[in-house]
Amino acid sequence: MDSAVTSVRLNPFKGCDGPDGAPVPWNRYGRILSERPNFTLDPLFHAGCYYVQDSSAMFVGHLFRKLALGVCGTNRHASACPAEDGTEPQSGDVGSPGAAGVYQGAEPPQMHKDRPVRVLDLCAAPGGKTTDIAASCREALGDAFELTANEVIKSRASVLADNVAVWGDPNVIVTSVDPAVIGRIMKGYYDVIVADVPCSGEGMFRKDPRAVAEWTPQLPGICAARQKRILADAWPALKEGGLLIYSTCTYEDCENDDNLEWAARELGGEIIPSEDEFAQYGVRLTRHGSLLKAGEVPGEGQWAGALIKTAEAPSAKCRPADLRPLESRMQNFDGGEPRVELDLQQALKYLHRDALFLPDAPLGMLVVCYRSHPLGFVKNLGSRCNNLYPKSRRIQMDV
Repeated sequence: MDSAVTSVRLNPFKGCDGPDGAPVPWNRYGRILSERPNFTLDPLFHAGCYYVQDSSAMFVGHLFRKLALGVCGTNRHASACPAEDGTEPQSGDVGSPGAAGVYQGAEPPQMHKDRPVRVLDLCAAPGGKTTDIAASCREALGDAFELTANEVIKSRASVLADNVAVWGDPNVIVTSVDPAVIGRIMKGYYDVIVADVPCSGEGMFRKDPRAVAEWTPQLPGICAARQKRILADAWPALKEGGLLIYSTCTYEDCENDDNLEWAARELGGEIIPSEDEFAQYGVRLTRHGSLLKAGEVPGEGQWAGALIKTAEAPSAKCRPADLRPLESRMQNFDGGEPRVELDLQQALKYLHRDALFLPDAPLGMLVVCYRSHPLGFVKNLGSRCNNLYPKSRRIQMDV
């Protein structure tokens, strides 16, 4: 079995400053690395300049751009970061003129023009798809979107909140509630729901020995039933005419095509036919989706498909604040505090929460930066600096 590869996705709103690598065909900011570096010792990683995400998992973001944002007009707020080869967005990326024609008979999702686009990432931790969706919305829509990133497991929600904060988009809120709560409170609220649901994990066998150890012949059926419950519970929150992007990291039909068929039939939707657009890179078509298999594509396993909700969806007066989101952990670096540039060793000491000595810096609150990217705050007392880097993000290893 081939060994797993490492890929990253650059942050277009932080200068695309990150590792070099081969382009990911379905994400203009994705890079496939020739070897895995020690990300812990790269301050740019901690500054949110890039996110470590499997290249196959980025395919869900591609579907989101093509199906959800491709009908919203041109890429009005694109960053200045081209693809590595300097090309413009590929077919199906934000603003592609052919994007609205991909529905092949299905009605395109209906997006409101007079309010922000509302997106729910239902099973969001650790945050790869959330940050990808946030960057895509920011490019296509500017500030005219709101993204709810939900993770029901509290410990994973905390990790999600940290990753969202580091990425740095203020239009993302993090919640930690059961999908049934979302369905009950947020009736007809969301234009798009992305559900990358827990699964039997066959696509992770090459990367994660635990996935192999935990697999049993009964597991796919158990997971399929749980996935149906998750979809049914959250379904009332998707508006009529809204878009569901459904994905797993397994190869089982009962968890993939069968479940999308079930959702269309039992919950009320119309499946959007998949397009054969990346066959040269190893992406297969299934009955209703796209399958990426480890060993055939550079990354690990992923399946994704989509449908439009046709069932009636009565709306209720609600807002994401009704889900009691976690307190934002994003730091505001635009408060006018002086900025101080750190070298690599100083930056690592700061990220380790060691005390810094900055004798030439102004006294008081400072923003410390690495290669002009803010890392966090210190309070310079003259003889030393109080390190205010969040404890939950502290580098644990010796530096």
